Amino acid sequence: MDARLSAWGKSVRDETGTLVEWLPLHQHLDDTMGVADLLVRDWVPAHALKHIASDLGGVLERARALVVWCAAVHDIGKASPAFAIQVAQLADRMRESGLDAPVWMQKHELRPRVNHALVGHVAVQEWLTELGFGFDEAEQWASVVGSHHGVTPEWSRLAEVEEQGTFRGEGAWEKVRTEFLEWAAMRVGGRDRIAELKRFRLGTPSLALVTAIVIMSDWIASNPEFFPLLPASSLREPEQVDDARLGAGWKKLGLRGRWTAPVPGEARETFAQRFHREPGSMRDVQVAAVEAARTLGGPGLLVIEAPMGSGKTEAALLAAEVLAHSSGANGCFVALPTQATTDAMFSRVRGWLERVPGGATVSLAHGKAHLNDEYSGLSRGRFDYVGADNEITVHGWLRGRKKSGLADFVVGTIDQVLFAGLKSRHVMLRHLMLTGKVVVIDEVHAYDVYMSQYLHRVLRWLGTYRVPVVLLSATLPDTRRRELINAYEGTADRSLDSGYPMISGSQGVPTRVLPLPQESTKVAIDRIPDDLDELVDYLRRNLAFGGCAVVVRNTVGRVQEAADRLAAEFGADAVSVNHARFLACDRAAIDTALLRRFGPPETGKERPDLHIVVASQVVEQSLDIDFDVMVTDLAPIDLVLQRLGRLHRHHRPSRTTTARCAITGTDWSATPPTFATGSTKVYQEHQLLRAAALLVDRDKIALPHDIAPLVQAAYGPSVLGPVTWQPEMEKAHDRAEQESLKRAAAAATYLLPEPSQESLVGWLHASAGEVDDGPRGATTGSAQVRDGAESLEVLVVQRDSDGGIRTPDWIERGGEQIPLMGELPWPLVRTISACSLRLPLALSHGGVVDAVIAELEQQFSPREVPSFHTTKALRGQLVLALDDARQADVCGYRLTYDITQGLRHERL
Repeated sequence: MDARLSAWGKSVRDETGTLVEWLPLHQHLDDTMGVADLLVRDWVPAHALKHIASDLGGVLERARALVVWCAAVHDIGKASPAFAIQVAQLADRMRESGLDAPVWMQKHELRPRVNHALVGHVAVQEWLTELGFGFDEAEQWASVVGSHHGVTPEWSRLAEVEEQGTFRGEGAWEKVRTEFLEWAAMRVGGRDRIAELKRFRLGTPSLALVTAIVIMSDWIASNPEFFPLLPASSLREPEQVDDARLGAGWKKLGLRGRWTAPVPGEARETFAQRFHREPGSMRDVQVAAVEAARTLGGPGLLVIEAPMGSGKTEAALLAAEVLAHSSGANGCFVALPTQATTDAMFSRVRGWLERVPGGATVSLAHGKAHLNDEYSGLSRGRFDYVGADNEITVHGWLRGRKKSGLADFVVGTIDQVLFAGLKSRHVMLRHLMLTGKVVVIDEVHAYDVYMSQYLHRVLRWLGTYRVPVVLLSATLPDTRRRELINAYEGTADRSLDSGYPMISGSQGVPTRVLPLPQESTKVAIDRIPDDLDELVDYLRRNLAFGGCAVVVRNTVGRVQEAADRLAAEFGADAVSVNHARFLACDRAAIDTALLRRFGPPETGKERPDLHIVVASQVVEQSLDIDFDVMVTDLAPIDLVLQRLGRLHRHHRPSRTTTARCAITGTDWSATPPTFATGSTKVYQEHQLLRAAALLVDRDKIALPHDIAPLVQAAYGPSVLGPVTWQPEMEKAHDRAEQESLKRAAAAATYLLPEPSQESLVGWLHASAGEVDDGPRGATTGSAQVRDGAESLEVLVVQRDSDGGIRTPDWIERGGEQIPLMGELPWPLVRTISACSLRLPLALSHGGVVDAVIAELEQQFSPREVPSFHTTKALRGQLVLALDDARQADVCGYRLTYDITQGLRHERL
């Protein structure tokens, strides 16, 4: 037998170690090459291919040849003793063809270090060098092969592979790898076709995209549902060529072709069609956004700044249509700060997309997407179902944490975008998922110094890829806008524009300041001491004739403390609570109830005569709700304004003629004011002091007219506050500066390098490893793109007195017994997953988190409850088992789950 044909690429063994299935290496390479070719022709975003081609003289066919050739050789390192010896029966078959792999090598410590990706890198680089490529150019191509498992090679590891000739395989082994390389070259037009590309140098953006396509091709070709393995009984049969294999596998996969943006129509007509509104109801900011997108005429960055509730989302989606058409983008990614805002946006994007011509695949990208009924309802459960021409579907293969972003239209948390700037495994796929889309990022003012480092780096890459980007904000400081535009353009000399509402952006976008509406919502501003008696008195006075109030606290502890007192004063039925420390399913039910009571007139049909909602910051962005009166802890001024946007929001008849807001959580009598302890743990004292300086003498705020002046003053260079405040304010400023430098330095540890002309060797050096939304509430690996306090997520169950476990008895259809053995059925798994809960900081900070994890694992071990560890969706997740009184003791704390107040904790 031909030695090349004897090499194996895939194997499956049963529990006894007996070979059951296998696949020759040449067949897997042929499958992967074929898939890559089809992906390039039918699916890979045109914009990504154009970028690769731009490094190859602008010729698209060269880009196709490069991608297909790299896919055809990605696994040639498997033709090595270090790989072959892993399955003795298959190694024996290769030995008969002259490819000897010593048996002693199987358990040698060096064998796994000489892995097939690195062997492939060395082989490709040597072959290209012999073909006339310069060392640097050959290394670039080789680094794609070396990176096809999502981890880029390191110089030291490559040197080790070169030294270990016995493990790498010399002589006959080198001959076989060369034959694979020559075969791949013939499949794309011959050696000369490859050799002509030696005069081109690829940048890291192109290399990342090529690698991502190779990874995707390899994953598809490795899926036995599409490309079956052969039975072990076929080992001695003559080689058969299955000409129908590629077509059958591709058809079973069922990826639909590229989505193409429709030709933009007249703005007001399109607005009416997409959102079922009257053409005349289109607002100035929406018209201006579409006009700016048309003026841009291709890739670029738009910044849309407009008040809360002014239709920025619709403006962004209409602009995205125009930008997709002019730039050739094949989809859109909409990113938001939280899972709650993401779920709400998914419904809006789906409604818009269903009225855009042409069917498409969609995805909801966050850690609990599988719990969203609307999203799950779009899945057809079959790979080969591509949908009707105008159907919106969730494709089965495009699900999962690393693939969901590859759908045509994605709505996800901002983390999914920021991960593209984090040195992490398979980061190339995140670049591919963004490169073919228009990227819309909402609430860009909401990201702190740490997150902004990643946002700036991602914008730099998107600018290099020439990806259209739309940024949205209601409260964006001028300096922040300039930083974002500079990051996208890769410059540092953008002038500072001012105005509000405003459309601005990268070069080619003329800045346009829009008129403010003639009418404004005037909010009367009061200041009350941080005292529960004062809170009760204030609400009694302002709700004397009825009405709906919201009390916003900066910490969950303060929410619960205030809610207890208000329930005692006004009655439990008149008070409801909303914060992040409820079960996920309870939180969803609370949000739904709030929208029913306090939402827009079309949905808020159950508005009570008198009610008080006590909430944490979740009401700033998550919910479209409307109140008559507000009491809020002091926060940075932009967040105070966001909260004020929930007053008299829907212009309904109100029991209070004037919107009122009392600022509390502050000792206004101190010089300067001091703040509740919890507030200074959440926000910088410097920002709180500047907000206090702007509000200390103010008796009203007009929305939206006062938004820009207040935001620019808070974040500008001007001195604020009385002279007597200045010594402490200067100290707070210096502390904030030092903290910002510290956070920026911390973010830099795992920040992806800027685009360059280098290879991928060392590109992910000291990476964060795997990243994910994580079953324990944080990314898996050494770093996160968020710099908030650590959090720990658990699944909540209840223990029976006899040792059994059940779903929590207070949830809908709760109290169901959970089997202790065997794999759990999906409906039950889904119910359990919906009972996720974040533990308080007292049980998740760095000094205690390891002990908490250890104790929870001990209390709910695999030996006691094998079913959780047998069920893939639950494996590895922490479980908090409450007793019948809904309590549990963990690491010196008693945790109590209160149905109306959420999780409470007290030190034992």
